[in-house]
Amino acid sequence: MFTDELVQLVTPEGQRVAHPTFESSLDGEAIFAMYRDMVIVRRLCDEATSLQRQGQLALWAPSQGQEGAQIGSAHALAADDFVFPSYREHGVAWCRGVPPADQLKIFRAVSNGGWNPYTYNYALPTIVLADQMLHAVGYAMGVQRDKAPTAVITYFGDGASSQGDALESFVWASSFNAPVVFFCQNNQFGISTPSSTQSKVPLARRGEGFGFPGIRVDGNDMIAVYEVTKWALERARAGEGPTLIEAYTYRMGAHTTSDDPTRYRIDAEVELWKHRDPIERIKSLLTHEYAMHRPAVAAIEDEANEIALQLRTDVLAMGKPDPITMFDHVYAEPHPLISEGRRDLIELGLTEATS
Repeated sequence: MFTDELVQLVTPEGQRVAHPTFESSLDGEAIFAMYRDMVIVRRLCDEATSLQRQGQLALWAPSQGQEGAQIGSAHALAADDFVFPSYREHGVAWCRGVPPADQLKIFRAVSNGGWNPYTYNYALPTIVLADQMLHAVGYAMGVQRDKAPTAVITYFGDGASSQGDALESFVWASSFNAPVVFFCQNNQFGISTPSSTQSKVPLARRGEGFGFPGIRVDGNDMIAVYEVTKWALERARAGEGPTLIEAYTYRMGAHTTSDDPTRYRIDAEVELWKHRDPIERIKSLLTHEYAMHRPAVAAIEDEANEIALQLRTDVLAMGKPDPITMFDHVYAEPHPLISEGRRDLIELGLTEATS
Protein backbone atom coordinates (compact mmCIF):
# COMPACT_ATOMS: atom_id res chain seq x y z
CA MET A 1 0.00 0.00 0.00
CA PHE A 2 1.49 3.31 -1.03
CA THR A 3 0.33 6.54 -2.56
CA ASP A 4 2.08 9.89 -2.74
CA GLU A 5 -1.19 11.53 -1.71
CA LEU A 6 -1.45 12.59 1.92
CA VAL A 7 -4.25 11.03 3.94
CA GLN A 8 -6.35 13.96 5.14
CA LEU A 9 -9.70 13.97 6.92
CA VAL A 10 -9.81 17.61 8.06
CA THR A 11 -8.62 20.57 5.98
CA PRO A 12 -6.49 23.38 7.43
CA GLU A 13 -9.72 25.40 7.64
CA GLY A 14 -11.30 22.76 9.88
CA GLN A 15 -13.63 21.24 7.28
CA ARG A 16 -14.23 17.50 6.97
CA VAL A 17 -13.13 15.78 3.76
CA ALA A 18 -13.85 12.25 2.60
CA HIS A 19 -11.13 9.67 2.03
CA PRO A 20 -11.58 6.36 0.15
CA THR A 21 -9.87 4.26 2.84
CA PHE A 22 -10.00 6.08 6.15
CA GLU A 23 -12.81 7.80 8.01
CA SER A 24 -13.03 9.30 11.47
CA SER A 25 -14.19 7.04 14.29
CA LEU A 26 -13.83 9.76 16.94
CA ASP A 27 -16.78 11.47 18.60
CA GLY A 28 -16.85 15.09 19.72
CA GLU A 29 -15.82 14.27 23.29
CA ALA A 30 -12.71 12.41 22.14
CA ILE A 31 -11.73 15.17 19.73
CA PHE A 32 -12.15 17.76 22.47
CA ALA A 33 -9.93 15.73 24.83
CA MET A 34 -7.24 15.49 22.17
CA TYR A 35 -7.52 19.22 21.45
CA ARG A 36 -6.98 19.84 25.17
CA ASP A 37 -3.83 17.73 25.08
CA MET A 38 -2.45 19.70 22.13
CA VAL A 39 -3.04 23.03 23.87
CA ILE A 40 -1.42 21.86 27.10
CA VAL A 41 1.59 20.33 25.37
CA ARG A 42 2.27 23.49 23.37
CA ARG A 43 2.04 25.61 26.52
CA LEU A 44 4.44 23.27 28.33
CA CYS A 45 6.84 23.45 25.38
CA ASP A 46 6.72 27.26 25.46
CA GLU A 47 7.47 27.19 29.19
CA ALA A 48 10.40 24.81 28.71
CA THR A 49 11.82 27.10 26.02
CA SER A 50 11.57 30.05 28.42
CA LEU A 51 13.27 28.05 31.17
CA GLN A 52 16.16 27.25 28.85
CA ARG A 53 16.52 30.88 27.80
CA GLN A 54 16.66 31.82 31.47
CA GLY A 55 19.48 29.36 32.11
CA GLN A 56 17.39 26.79 33.95
CA LEU A 57 17.74 24.06 31.30
CA ALA A 58 20.87 23.07 29.44
CA LEU A 59 18.95 22.48 26.21
CA TRP A 60 15.44 22.05 24.85
CA ALA A 61 14.02 20.58 21.64
CA PRO A 62 10.84 22.49 20.75
CA SER A 63 7.87 20.65 19.25
CA GLN A 64 5.54 23.51 18.31
CA GLY A 65 3.68 22.61 15.12
CA GLN A 66 4.01 18.86 15.59
CA GLU A 67 1.29 18.46 18.20
CA GLY A 68 -1.20 16.97 15.73
CA ALA A 69 1.18 14.18 14.76
CA GLN A 70 2.09 13.40 18.35
CA ILE A 71 -1.28 13.62 20.07
CA GLY A 72 -3.11 11.91 17.23
CA SER A 73 -0.75 8.94 17.17
CA ALA A 74 -0.46 8.69 20.95
CA HIS A 75 -4.21 8.41 21.41
CA ALA A 76 -4.26 5.47 19.00
CA LEU A 77 -2.02 3.44 21.32
CA ALA A 78 -3.33 0.77 23.65
CA ALA A 79 -2.19 0.72 27.27
CA ASP A 80 0.03 -2.34 26.71
CA ASP A 81 1.71 -0.95 23.59
CA PHE A 82 5.30 0.23 24.04
CA VAL A 83 6.82 3.49 22.77
CA PHE A 84 10.43 4.19 21.80
CA PRO A 85 10.78 7.97 21.25
CA SER A 86 13.54 10.23 20.08
CA TYR A 87 13.99 13.51 21.99
CA ARG A 88 11.08 15.63 20.71
CA GLU A 89 8.01 13.52 21.50
CA HIS A 90 6.83 15.63 24.44
CA GLY A 91 3.20 15.23 23.39
CA VAL A 92 3.42 11.44 23.27
CA ALA A 93 5.07 11.39 26.70
CA TRP A 94 2.27 13.58 28.07
CA CYS A 95 -0.37 11.20 26.71
CA ARG A 96 1.42 8.20 28.23
CA GLY A 97 1.30 9.85 31.64
CA VAL A 98 4.94 10.89 32.07
CA PRO A 99 4.92 13.90 34.47
CA PRO A 100 6.11 17.07 32.71
CA ALA A 101 8.82 17.71 35.28
CA ASP A 102 10.22 14.21 34.76
CA GLN A 103 10.52 14.96 31.04
CA LEU A 104 12.73 17.94 31.85
CA LYS A 105 15.11 16.20 34.25
CA ILE A 106 17.49 15.16 31.48
CA PHE A 107 17.44 18.69 30.03
CA ARG A 108 18.04 20.10 33.52
CA ALA A 109 21.03 17.71 33.75
CA VAL A 110 19.89 16.22 37.03
CA SER A 111 19.17 12.74 35.68
CA ASN A 112 20.28 10.45 32.88
CA GLY A 113 16.64 9.57 32.32
CA GLY A 114 13.81 10.75 34.50
CA TRP A 115 11.40 7.82 34.88
CA ASN A 116 11.03 4.04 34.85
CA PRO A 117 10.07 3.14 31.26
CA TYR A 118 7.89 0.24 32.41
CA THR A 119 5.72 2.54 34.50
CA TYR A 120 4.37 4.23 31.36
CA ASN A 121 5.40 1.77 28.62
CA TYR A 122 7.41 4.68 27.32
CA ALA A 123 11.18 4.46 26.92
CA LEU A 124 13.62 7.21 27.82
CA PRO A 125 14.47 9.84 25.19
CA THR A 126 17.19 8.92 22.72
CA ILE A 127 19.60 11.58 21.48
CA VAL A 128 21.56 9.31 19.10
CA LEU A 129 19.63 9.47 15.83
CA ALA A 130 17.69 6.29 14.93
CA ASP A 131 19.15 4.35 17.85
CA GLN A 132 15.66 3.96 19.32
CA MET A 133 14.46 2.28 16.12
CA LEU A 134 16.76 -0.69 16.75
CA HIS A 135 15.53 -0.87 20.35
CA ALA A 136 11.94 -0.86 19.12
CA VAL A 137 12.48 -3.70 16.66
CA GLY A 138 14.27 -5.77 19.29
CA TYR A 139 11.47 -5.22 21.78
CA ALA A 140 8.87 -6.03 19.11
CA MET A 141 10.63 -9.30 18.31
CA GLY A 142 10.56 -10.08 22.02
CA VAL A 143 6.82 -9.56 22.47
CA GLN A 144 6.29 -11.48 19.25
CA ARG A 145 8.06 -14.49 20.76
CA ASP A 146 6.11 -14.05 23.99
CA LYS A 147 2.94 -14.15 21.87
CA ALA A 148 1.80 -10.97 23.62
CA PRO A 149 -0.98 -8.90 21.97
CA THR A 150 1.30 -5.87 21.99
CA ALA A 151 2.34 -3.43 19.31
CA VAL A 152 5.47 -1.28 19.40
CA ILE A 153 5.86 2.19 17.93
CA THR A 154 9.03 4.18 17.43
CA TYR A 155 9.27 7.86 16.56
CA PHE A 156 12.01 9.44 14.48
CA GLY A 157 12.54 12.42 12.23
CA ASP A 158 13.33 12.83 8.56
CA GLY A 159 16.96 13.44 9.47
CA ALA A 160 17.18 10.14 11.35
CA SER A 161 15.79 8.32 8.32
CA SER A 162 19.20 8.78 6.66
CA GLN A 163 21.01 6.89 9.40
CA GLY A 164 22.23 3.34 8.97
CA ASP A 165 20.41 2.28 12.13
CA ALA A 166 17.11 3.22 10.48
CA LEU A 167 17.74 1.02 7.46
CA GLU A 168 18.97 -1.86 9.59
CA SER A 169 15.79 -1.55 11.66
CA PHE A 170 13.70 -1.83 8.50
CA VAL A 171 15.60 -4.96 7.44
CA TRP A 172 15.15 -6.76 10.76
CA ALA A 173 11.51 -5.71 11.15
CA SER A 174 10.67 -6.95 7.66
CA SER A 175 12.67 -10.17 7.89
CA PHE A 176 11.02 -11.19 11.15
CA ASN A 177 7.60 -9.61 10.51
CA ALA A 178 7.96 -7.68 13.77
CA PRO A 179 4.88 -5.96 15.25
CA VAL A 180 6.34 -2.46 15.02
CA VAL A 181 5.15 0.84 13.60
CA PHE A 182 7.82 3.22 12.32
CA PHE A 183 6.43 6.73 12.80
CA CYS A 184 8.44 9.36 10.94
CA GLN A 185 7.66 12.95 11.82
CA ASN A 186 8.85 14.61 8.64
CA ASN A 187 9.15 18.18 9.86
CA GLN A 188 11.14 18.90 6.70
CA PHE A 189 14.49 19.76 8.25
CA GLY A 190 17.15 17.46 9.65
CA ILE A 191 18.53 20.33 11.72
CA SER A 192 19.27 22.62 8.73
CA THR A 193 19.19 20.04 5.92
CA PRO A 194 15.87 19.98 4.02
CA SER A 195 14.25 16.59 3.59
CA SER A 196 14.32 17.11 -0.18
CA THR A 197 18.10 16.83 0.01
CA GLN A 198 17.92 13.59 1.97
CA SER A 199 15.40 11.87 -0.28
CA LYS A 200 14.20 12.59 -3.81
CA VAL A 201 10.98 10.62 -3.20
CA PRO A 202 8.54 10.65 -0.25
CA LEU A 203 10.07 8.92 2.75
CA ALA A 204 7.11 6.56 3.09
CA ARG A 205 8.19 4.84 -0.14
CA ARG A 206 11.08 3.27 1.74
CA GLY A 207 8.69 0.86 3.42
CA GLU A 208 7.80 -0.72 0.07
CA GLY A 209 11.49 -1.20 -0.67
CA PHE A 210 11.85 -3.30 2.48
CA GLY A 211 8.66 -5.26 1.92
CA PHE A 212 6.11 -3.58 4.16
CA PRO A 213 3.50 -0.82 3.68
CA GLY A 214 4.39 2.86 3.71
CA ILE A 215 1.73 5.53 4.06
CA ARG A 216 1.81 9.32 4.07
CA VAL A 217 -0.53 11.31 6.28
CA ASP A 218 -1.09 15.01 6.82
CA GLY A 219 0.81 15.32 10.08
CA ASN A 220 -1.09 18.49 11.03
CA ASP A 221 -4.42 16.66 10.75
CA MET A 222 -4.72 15.09 14.18
CA ILE A 223 -7.75 13.02 13.25
CA ALA A 224 -6.16 11.56 10.12
CA VAL A 225 -3.00 10.74 12.09
CA TYR A 226 -5.10 8.96 14.70
CA GLU A 227 -6.88 6.80 12.15
CA VAL A 228 -3.76 5.91 10.18
CA THR A 229 -1.82 5.05 13.33
CA LYS A 230 -4.69 2.96 14.70
CA TRP A 231 -4.76 1.01 11.43
CA ALA A 232 -1.01 0.39 11.53
CA LEU A 233 -1.08 -0.70 15.17
CA GLU A 234 -3.94 -3.11 14.47
CA ARG A 235 -1.90 -4.60 11.63
CA ALA A 236 1.00 -5.12 14.01
CA ARG A 237 -1.14 -6.80 16.69
CA ALA A 238 -2.75 -9.04 14.08
CA GLY A 239 0.64 -10.41 13.04
CA GLU A 240 0.73 -8.53 9.73
CA GLY A 241 4.12 -7.00 10.40
CA PRO A 242 5.61 -3.51 10.32
CA THR A 243 4.29 -0.29 8.80
CA LEU A 244 6.07 2.95 7.97
CA ILE A 245 4.06 6.12 8.56
CA GLU A 246 5.35 9.42 7.24
CA ALA A 247 3.56 12.24 9.04
CA TYR A 248 4.19 15.28 6.87
CA THR A 249 4.37 18.22 9.26
CA TYR A 250 6.50 21.27 10.06
CA ARG A 251 8.71 22.36 12.92
CA MET A 252 7.57 25.90 13.74
CA GLY A 253 10.49 26.63 16.02
CA ALA A 254 14.18 25.85 16.12
CA HIS A 255 15.65 22.36 15.97
CA THR A 256 16.85 22.97 19.51
CA THR A 257 17.44 26.09 21.55
CA SER A 258 21.01 26.06 20.20
CA ASP A 259 19.75 26.46 16.64
CA ASP A 260 18.99 29.57 14.55
CA PRO A 261 16.43 28.50 11.90
CA THR A 262 16.50 31.92 10.21
CA ARG A 263 19.83 30.89 8.66
CA TYR A 264 18.31 28.14 6.54
CA ARG A 265 14.61 28.87 5.96
CA ILE A 266 12.61 31.90 4.91
CA ASP A 267 9.92 33.74 6.88
CA ALA A 268 7.33 33.24 4.15
CA GLU A 269 7.56 29.47 4.55
CA VAL A 270 7.02 29.71 8.30
CA GLU A 271 4.03 32.00 7.78
CA LEU A 272 2.51 29.54 5.31
CA TRP A 273 2.70 26.73 7.84
CA LYS A 274 1.24 28.88 10.59
CA HIS A 275 -1.99 28.73 8.59
CA ARG A 276 -1.80 24.93 8.80
CA ASP A 277 -1.49 24.94 12.60
CA PRO A 278 -2.82 21.61 13.94
CA ILE A 279 -4.34 23.25 17.03
CA GLU A 280 -6.22 25.93 15.11
CA ARG A 281 -7.46 23.30 12.66
CA ILE A 282 -9.16 21.23 15.35
CA LYS A 283 -10.32 24.35 17.18
CA SER A 284 -12.14 25.41 14.02
CA LEU A 285 -13.68 21.94 13.62
CA LEU A 286 -14.90 21.90 17.22
CA THR A 287 -16.30 25.41 16.92
CA HIS A 288 -18.29 24.83 13.75
CA GLU A 289 -19.27 21.17 14.09
CA TYR A 290 -19.61 20.74 17.84
CA ALA A 291 -20.45 24.33 18.90
CA MET A 292 -17.43 24.67 21.19
CA HIS A 293 -17.65 28.15 22.70
CA ARG A 294 -15.01 30.59 23.90
CA PRO A 295 -15.46 29.73 27.65
CA ALA A 296 -14.44 26.13 26.93
CA VAL A 297 -11.37 27.31 25.02
CA ALA A 298 -10.46 29.75 27.79
CA ALA A 299 -10.85 27.04 30.44
CA ILE A 300 -8.33 24.82 28.64
CA GLU A 301 -5.90 27.72 28.25
CA ASP A 302 -6.21 28.51 31.96
CA GLU A 303 -5.58 24.87 32.83
CA ALA A 304 -2.54 24.83 30.53
CA ASN A 305 -1.14 27.92 32.24
CA GLU A 306 -1.57 26.34 35.67
CA ILE A 307 0.21 23.17 34.58
CA ALA A 308 3.02 25.24 33.03
CA LEU A 309 3.48 27.25 36.21
CA GLN A 310 3.65 24.04 38.22
CA LEU A 311 6.26 22.76 35.79
CA ARG A 312 8.36 25.88 36.40
CA THR A 313 8.06 25.41 40.15
CA ASP A 314 9.05 21.76 39.91
CA VAL A 315 12.05 22.48 37.67
CA LEU A 316 13.39 25.26 39.89
CA ALA A 317 13.09 22.94 42.90
CA MET A 318 15.33 20.32 41.29
CA GLY A 319 18.61 20.24 43.18
CA LYS A 320 21.96 19.08 41.91
CA PRO A 321 22.32 15.31 42.30
CA ASP A 322 25.18 13.77 44.23
CA PRO A 323 27.85 12.90 41.60
CA ILE A 324 28.01 9.38 43.03
CA THR A 325 24.58 8.68 41.53
CA MET A 326 26.11 8.67 38.03
CA PHE A 327 27.06 5.06 38.73
CA ASP A 328 23.51 4.02 39.60
CA HIS A 329 21.53 1.96 37.08
CA VAL A 330 24.40 1.65 34.58
CA TYR A 331 24.00 -2.13 34.55
CA ALA A 332 21.32 -4.37 36.00
CA GLU A 333 23.95 -6.30 37.96
CA PRO A 334 27.11 -5.10 39.80
CA HIS A 335 30.11 -4.57 37.53
CA PRO A 336 33.76 -4.32 38.65
CA LEU A 337 34.55 -1.25 36.52
CA ILE A 338 31.53 0.60 37.89
CA SER A 339 32.52 -0.33 41.43
CA GLU A 340 36.06 0.90 40.75
CA GLY A 341 34.80 4.22 39.45
CA ARG A 342 32.58 4.65 42.48
CA ARG A 343 35.52 4.01 44.84
CA ASP A 344 37.76 6.43 42.95
CA LEU A 345 35.17 9.21 43.16
CA ILE A 346 34.81 8.73 46.91
CA GLU A 347 38.60 8.70 47.40
CA LEU A 348 38.89 11.96 45.45
CA GLY A 349 36.34 13.56 47.75
CA LEU A 350 34.06 14.53 44.87
CA THR A 351 30.89 13.10 46.31
CA GLU A 352 28.56 14.10 49.12
CA ALA A 353 29.13 10.65 50.58
CA THR A 354 32.48 11.92 51.90
CA SER A 355 31.18 15.18 53.36
